[in-house]
Amino acid sequence: MKKSTSDVSELGLEARRNFLKQFVSSVATVLMVYVPGARGGHEVSRLWKQRSREHQWAYIIDIDKCIGWGGCVRACRRENNVPDAVFRTWIERYVVTDEGIYVDSPKGGLEGFEPVDAELREKAKYTRFIPKMCNHCENPPCVQVCPVGATFKSPEGFVLVDSKYCLGCAYCVQACPYGARFINPERKVSDKCSWCYHRVKRGKLPACVEACPTGARKFGDLKDPESEVNKILRQGHWTVLQPAMHTGPTCFYIGLPREVV
Repeated sequence: MKKSTSDVSELGLEARRNFLKQFVSSVATVLMVYVPGARGGHEVSRLWKQRSREHQWAYIIDIDKCIGWGGCVRACRRENNVPDAVFRTWIERYVVTDEGIYVDSPKGGLEGFEPVDAELREKAKYTRFIPKMCNHCENPPCVQVCPVGATFKSPEGFVLVDSKYCLGCAYCVQACPYGARFINPERKVSDKCSWCYHRVKRGKLPACVEACPTGARKFGDLKDPESEVNKILRQGHWTVLQPAMHTGPTCFYIGLPREVV
């Protein structure tokens, strides 16, 4: 029997109601299961605002000492099994001229840099190599936008990703103002520099720090008054990337050109 127009409309409304009920029920289930701090290792995420009494780590990059060799990028790739075409740490070259700034980063600086062409070299006022990575912020926007608590901050100040819980939604990738996050093409989850958390917990330095031949990269404990990073920062001649973002980076730069800040 053919249904009337009103019958069809009523059926359509009922179908939409059922869909909405199922959708709301599914969302509620997801929220109950994935709420930050709900399970296992997420106990740490509930405590991310509580400072560790033992350690507070910081990273320093001295721009004047960086030669763009790329050993740091290679060491990071080996240590953390970083897939091709993505980087946990990388190096950018800035060639500053009166006409503007030329920036390049071939393969993230993995294999170093070729000399700039003669024409650009004649125009250059100066050239600097700028290593970059996750800034392990005091107020990390990536943590705030993660819907399941997969990205969190440890009491020692490390911003970390729990790949077991990550949905690969890329909200954190979009929220990071430093371009430090990416979706791992092999594991399909968020990835980034962890300051080699697994090494630091064993009393070692991050792999990139050990690999730097000029001492441009330094890492240490701010709660140790005799640490090298503490002594450098007390001198006051440092800055951070994008200070206007108010994220509170704990990666500090010495000699960073104003054109880059």
